Amino acid sequence: MTIVLLGYMASGKSSVSKLLGTELKLPVLDLDDYIEMKEEKTIPEIFESKGEIYFRMKEHTYLKEILETKKSMIVSLGGGTPCYANNMNLIHEYTKQTFYLQTSIPEIINRVKDEKAKRPLIRIISDEDLPEFIGKHLFERNSFYQQATYSILTDKKTIESLVEEIKAQLN
Repeated sequence: MTIVLLGYMASGKSSVSKLLGTELKLPVLDLDDYIEMKEEKTIPEIFESKGEIYFRMKEHTYLKEILETKKSMIVSLGGGTPCYANNMNLIHEYTKQTFYLQTSIPEIINRVKDEKAKRPLIRIISDEDLPEFIGKHLFERNSFYQQATYSILTDKKTIESLVEEIKAQLN
């Protein structure tokens, strides 16, 4: 069984996937970590040196490589992954166990405000412009995120409770 977690940055994909993997005794693969390992550069370095188009092409290639193994695992996607290169169609060829971790704009801002430097898309966005930027991004990406089989609201919930919600949907 392959389970895919998707959502905007700071929606909890990495944290939830780690605990879910432990509880379900499944390996966890963070797509961004996998890309960094394969490319031998951080995501910000890839964006800076090769650009977003190169990154999105590699992201699709590595996603396909992972899914084609057909191994049981939990895959945590990057925030933009579902929105490019027909990635949601590709994912649904391999699994219907896709979960959109839906997070509000104020909650996202609260979670990213102290780590903007690590996030290439918002690194140069001023704090006062962040709500509009994130809102616009979520609006653009929503149709892709909504293609997930399940949507789970994350605001004001613990990682443990989110894992329980996912497990309940799997049963």
